[in-house]
Amino acid sequence: MKPDIQTTDDVKALIDLFYEKVRADTQIGYIFNEVARVDWAHHLPVMYKFWEFLLLGTPDAYRGNPIEKHNELHARHRLKASDFEQWVLLFKASVDELFEGPKAEDAKFRAFAIAETWKPKFDGPFAK
Repeated sequence: MKPDIQTTDDVKALIDLFYEKVRADTQIGYIFNEVARVDWAHHLPVMYKFWEFLLLGTPDAYRGNPIEKHNELHARHRLKASDFEQWVLLFKASVDELFEGPKAEDAKFRAFAIAETWKPKFDGPFAK
């Protein structure tokens, strides 16, 4: 049996594995690597804090506006629903590779909910 997500180190392990998969992915990797040119040394700690806030409820772990960053990216390169769907698949695969339990299921649900909320903003009838 795999452990559940319980600590900051667990969140870090999950996010590191997830973004390793993202960077290597043939469908969405180029968006991160070539379009956004993500500064991983800066981005990863922000993502640790974001997911720590969501999964562990750590107060004040994350303060930011992720939709603003994605709007800026979308202005340079149209984000599609299929991009978000691939993002969720990679996230779920990362969770399943490392963890199981209620927090792991919560993590997968939250990733799905984020993608489903954001897809119409970028690739729907009201997308800019």
